[in-house]
Parts: sequence; structure tokens; C-alpha cells
Amino acid sequence: MNSLFTFIGKILAWIWKTISFTRQLILNLIFIGFILGIYYLFTAEQTLRSSRSVPPKEKQALLLNLSGPIVEKTTRIAPFDLATQSLFNQQAKIENQLYTLVEKIRAAAKDQNINGLVLDLNDMHETSLTKLRYIAKAIEQFKETGKEVIAIGAHYNQSQYYLSSYADEIYMSPYGAVLLPGYGSYSLYFKDLLEKLKVNTHVFRVGTYKSFVEPYTRSEMSEEARLASSVWLNQLWEGYLSDVAINRGTSIEVFSPTADIYVSELTSVDGDFAQLALKMGLVNSLLTRPQIRTELAKKFGKNEKNSFNYVSIYDYSLPQLAPLQENQIAVIVASGAIMDGKETNGTAGGDSIASLLRQARLNDKIKAVILRIDSPGGSVFASEVIRNEVEMLKTNGKPIIASMSSIAASGGYWIASSANRIIAQPTTITGSIGVFGILTTFEKTLAQYGVYNDGVGTTPFAGIGLTRALPEQMGKIMQLSVESTYKRFIDLVSTQRKMPFANVETVAQGRVWTGTDAMKYGLIDQLGDFDDAITAAAELAKIETYSLNWMKEDLTPAERFINNYFLDALSELNLSNSTLFATASKLMTSPLVKEVERFSLFNDPTGQYALCSKCNYHL
Repeated sequence: MNSLFTFIGKILAWIWKTISFTRQLILNLIFIGFILGIYYLFTAEQTLRSSRSVPPKEKQALLLNLSGPIVEKTTRIAPFDLATQSLFNQQAKIENQLYTLVEKIRAAAKDQNINGLVLDLNDMHETSLTKLRYIAKAIEQFKETGKEVIAIGAHYNQSQYYLSSYADEIYMSPYGAVLLPGYGSYSLYFKDLLEKLKVNTHVFRVGTYKSFVEPYTRSEMSEEARLASSVWLNQLWEGYLSDVAINRGTSIEVFSPTADIYVSELTSVDGDFAQLALKMGLVNSLLTRPQIRTELAKKFGKNEKNSFNYVSIYDYSLPQLAPLQENQIAVIVASGAIMDGKETNGTAGGDSIASLLRQARLNDKIKAVILRIDSPGGSVFASEVIRNEVEMLKTNGKPIIASMSSIAASGGYWIASSANRIIAQPTTITGSIGVFGILTTFEKTLAQYGVYNDGVGTTPFAGIGLTRALPEQMGKIMQLSVESTYKRFIDLVSTQRKMPFANVETVAQGRVWTGTDAMKYGLIDQLGDFDDAITAAAELAKIETYSLNWMKEDLTPAERFINNYFLDALSELNLSNSTLFATASKLMTSPLVKEVERFSLFNDPTGQYALCSKCNYHL
């Protein structure tokens, strides 16, 4: 019998060794393949770079061939994500950092080897008017040097056309179109669906216009939300129309005709959108691609590829940055929904932003701080963690400027409220001073399938969770807590802005305002862009010469290696998306998925949020 057990043991040991060997072999092969992949991409990148011709001495145009979104802060990509992108043949995501784009255009304006600017924006994503205006400012400065600006495109969406309107001439394909649908704010409403699924959504809020929770409690937009949204959306649209009309030397009505007039005008050109754009003066010429290349070669010089001389914005290098000076202005970006803890991609982590503010406070070389905000808000707790560090900077005598980008509302306004100076652009979306709490329970849904939750606890509130009905008294406690936080929010704004409590309460109620109205009601100090924030920081710090120190969390050594070589190589090789991932991408950006994703923002430890959902208006 013992020999039998010994034999079985040997068999099992052999099987285990075989499994272990196989597992190790597979892992080692994957690891070797990964290293070889990095080596290949790295060497390919070096080959590509070395094979590039030396930039010609003859003059060339700067080609603004933007692809992807324009952001305040580029996404931090983890090494694992990069490896996955490579293994599954995904294209590396391209993001365009706003300030870098503007600096490159400004540098090109002073560059004697750059003789013009060509806007090729076919792949540029829709962008907020606030960011577009900052880029347009740089284009205007470029034109002031006397260099020509030409826009080319197969067609133009709203954002693409806005920047193109600043060009001296706009070329479009004979089969193209200019599409200007205007601005809107739309949501899916789930009340009836939740009732059919017997899902209980418990909402606690303060503020007449705090409409974030409406999709879960209503089947349509409330009249209060409709009124408030209409005001700021119309202000943005009027700003857009005014800018493009002035640029094209025509009336606003040309760009925003009534439906009847548009049908009549389109009928007059036999339904040809390109001819309509030409007739209305939206574009200067209808040209095929070969014709466009010929025209650009005449203006900017011809190259060996029978095209025009140009350098892409992605290949155009800024002058070598000088080492940081003794006097520094720190720039800390809070971009995305504000969440408790460390930041993840697309969010502003309360602990992460607070840590950077603390580092700036303890760095003697930093004389002032710009908190650049592009956020609809989020966790109340995380917002207060950030604001506490803003207060500490002031206490230590370092001025801090809140520079608002496209959105700085709810929690985004909370973290700005204690700054020495708040600067926003006229088209910034801000305000939305309100608070809400939300809790969903599924006890009725489970009961349909014979599942119930029961037990005992030492208090009436023990065991509260998703599978139990919310006790009535607990609901009252949650509402009282939200009301208390709302009062603290108003008191905070009242104290920091030196405004009577009643005045703040009037402009609060969760209502959204443009920068123009925020200035009128005392919520901000100055209308201006990022350049004005830099000027204000230097002024308050009483320094004339300085360096900008763009502060961000340090990468680990592994992340630094991968980001420096692996990502660049992927970008150079321009790997195309597979059909599978292209389809998945479309699914993951669908309106329904985006609504579901909003629940991932809810990680406040007290369950309270200062978040503005309507601020992300649709273009």
C-alpha cells in the first residue's frame, strides 16, 4: 500500500513539476517577448529619428494638424496600459496640451524659418469655446507678424470652423460641408426605467437648480434647469457667433439661420452643402486635395514630394528651456471630476492635488502658485482637502491664483473660493454652488426574485446598504447633513469673497453662470485667460523675472522608462486600431455608458457631492 501511495505521489509531483515548468515557460516567453517588443520599438524609433532629414534651411509653414482632444493636462499612462496597447495593436492616444500648443504657435511667429501657418484640423475633437479662444489668441498674434494663415479641410465641424475662421483664407473640398449645430445640454432620464426595475433612488439635495440628480428622479428636464441652462448656453453661442462673424466680415445671421431660411438657401444650390458654404461666405474656395497642395506650394514653397514646405506642430520643437530660476511660479492643474484619494486618469484626486500644493508651499524657490482648474466638481470632502492647502499657502504668505479654464463649477468653485484672486474667461462655466447626496437601494428588485435581507443590529442604522430599504430617519439625517454642507458652502463663499450671506444664497442654488455673469455677481475677481493669471501671480509675488514650474506627481523609474521610450516609439510607428477595438471604443463612448460611468465618481466618504453635470455641454 505504501508503495502505491509513493507511486501516486511521484505521479502527482511529476504533474506539478510539469505544470510549474509550463507556467514558468509561458511567463518567461511573455516577458522575453515584451522586452524584445520594447527593444524593437526603441530601435525603430531611433531609426525613424535618425532617418529624418535635417530641417531645411528654406522657409516652411507650421502645419497645425491637430489630432485628438485639447486638454489642460495630458493623461498619465501606466506601463501596463502601454503594454496592452502594443499587444492588441491599439494606437497610442494622442492628447494636445493647451499651453504647449499656444507656446509653439507663438514661437513659430518669431521664427524666421516659419513663413506661414496652415490649419489642418480634420482630426481635432470638438473643444470648449474657452480653450478655442486661447488658441485663437495665439493665431491672432501669429497674424500680427504679417505671416499668412490658411485653413484647409474636407469639412468643418463647429470647433474646427471656429479656429479656421481666424485664417486669412479657408479652403474646403467640393464635397465638404460646414456643420454648426450650436450648443446644447442633454441627458438621458432613467426614472421610469428605475421604477420598472423597482430600484429605489434616494436623493438629498439643496439648490433649486442643482440638476445633477434629475435624470434619476424625473423623466424630463425641470423648468428651472431648462431656464438656467438656456441662459448660459445662449451666452456661449452668442460669443461663438460674434467671433466667427467678425472674423469673416459678415453678419451673425449668416451663421445661424432659421430652419426655413436654411432649407431655402440649400434648395437654391440644389442641396450642395459645399456650394452653400461658398455662397454664404463661410469659405473662400472649393478645392480638391491636389489643388490645395498646389496653392500652398505657391505660398510657402514646394517640396520634393510635390507638396508644400511644412513642419508638423508635433515635430516643431520649442527652444531649449532654461533651467528653473530662483523665482518660480508653480502651476498645478486640477482637471476632471474631483475624487477622494489619489487621482486616476481623467480625474483630480483630492490627495494628489493637495500634495502638490503642499510641496509648492514648502519649496522656497516657489513664490506664487497658479491653481489651473478645469473641473465640474465632485467629492465635497476631497474639495475641502484641496482648499485647506490653498488656505495654508495664503497663511504662509504665498499668493495663489485660481485660473479657471472651460469649467470650474461646484467643487471646482469650492477649491477656487479661497484663492487670493480668481480669474475666469467670459465663456468659463462656473458657480453651481449646491450640494447633493444620492443612494440607490435594490431591496424591491431582489424581492421580485425571492431574495430578502433581514437580521439584527445594535442600532437602527446597522447594516444599511444596497440590499436593504433606507430607514426613514436615516433619510432625514442625510438631508439634514446635505443642508448643513450647503450652508457651509455658502458661508465659505461669503467669507472668502467678502459678500453678504444673502447675496451668495441668491446666486447659489446650484445655478450655473458664465464667467461674464460670475464677474457681475462677485464670484470672480477678473475676466482673463491663463496669460493674465501668470501676470497676476508675478504681480502679487512682486517678482519681475521667473520660471513656470509645472508641478505633477513623479513617475516611478519603471514608468519613466516606459513613457520615455515605449510611448514615443508607439507614436512614431503610428500603429492602427484593429476593428475590434475601434468598435469597442465606439461602444464605450456611447451616451448610455457615459451615464453609467458617472456612478464611478461617487466615492466621497460622507456621500456628499458638489458636482455639475450640465457643465459638460454638447458641441
